Amino acid sequence: MKAITASLLLVTLSTTVVAQSNYKEGSNSFARYTQTGDMKQLESAKKFSDATFASKKDSLSSKNNMLRALVYSSLAYADSTRKVKTDRDPIDITLSTIGKLKPKDRNNYESELNYVTQNLTAAYIYKANKAIQGKDYEKAYNSFLKVEQLGAKSEDVLNNLALLAAQAGKTDEAIGYYNQIIQSTDADAGKYLALATLYELKKDQSLYLQTIQAARNKFQDNKKILFLLIQNYAVAQRYAAITPIIDEAIKYEPENTELLYLAGFANESEGNVSLAKKYYAKVIDLDENNYDANLAMGLIFLNQFLKDKNNLEAQYSAQEYLLKANGIQPYAINALKGLAMYYEAADDLDQLDRVNVLLNQLSNN
Repeated sequence: MKAITASLLLVTLSTTVVAQSNYKEGSNSFARYTQTGDMKQLESAKKFSDATFASKKDSLSSKNNMLRALVYSSLAYADSTRKVKTDRDPIDITLSTIGKLKPKDRNNYESELNYVTQNLTAAYIYKANKAIQGKDYEKAYNSFLKVEQLGAKSEDVLNNLALLAAQAGKTDEAIGYYNQIIQSTDADAGKYLALATLYELKKDQSLYLQTIQAARNKFQDNKKILFLLIQNYAVAQRYAAITPIIDEAIKYEPENTELLYLAGFANESEGNVSLAKKYYAKVIDLDENNYDANLAMGLIFLNQFLKDKNNLEAQYSAQEYLLKANGIQPYAINALKGLAMYYEAADDLDQLDRVNVLLNQLSNN
């Protein structure tokens, strides 16, 4: 009985010595790798590290698992093309191995764990970049999620998550990340515009406009934001919001007839008729055959004439601009209706009949 016991003890001691030797050899090879960057040394470290897992007890050893995590995390990053054969991806092996570390031992391996985390982060970023090259944005997004889960909270990581989530069609996730960026960093105008675009995609006009307004408050000299804001105010018919900022936009594009016309229309809608006429006149100076501006001027003078039949300037100007608009678009209903009102007020019954006949024909078609 004593002989059997001695034999078992000898086997146990022998296994322990071998395991220690493998750990020592693996540690030495890994140290040489960190000094030289020689992949042969890393492969050697892998071989000895794998050999330390000869028994279940060995696989529960924190120092064995730490060495294995150091080796495989290095492979995950340095062997990006996976030339060294492993039974699973080195990233997965590293994560599994780290999970086996005893909580009480983690404090003893703080610097080693930081090294592992850095390697895994770099490996996931490499995977993300490869996925981006292949336009697999969801895969790239998932890789950056792993980077975030590893504790990387940098502005670059947030930016990549926001951009990739948007490209992968994960609109809500992208909105969340862009809001984080705006709230926690000195976000540039592009981040605000990207967030606004996502709200527009979700057809949330209120948050879209709020985002553009916030961007305008921060970036007063940004032309694109200014024009977007004016465009949205115009769609919402918020002309009182347009009039204070339209001149700033016109300074950027003084010969933009659409912008000048909008300035006229917004001011007319707000009761600033004299100012509206100046903007319409600028449109006509730039494009004498602009139908909308000629019609607008004709209708302004027509209203003045209707209020005061003795206002000859208003009478002649109304006729001039309405006839010009009608000449540009002979079958435009609004110009014809304006002429009908003018001829009726001017008691020109022959012309009134002519215009009414044409209006009746157009309404019956």
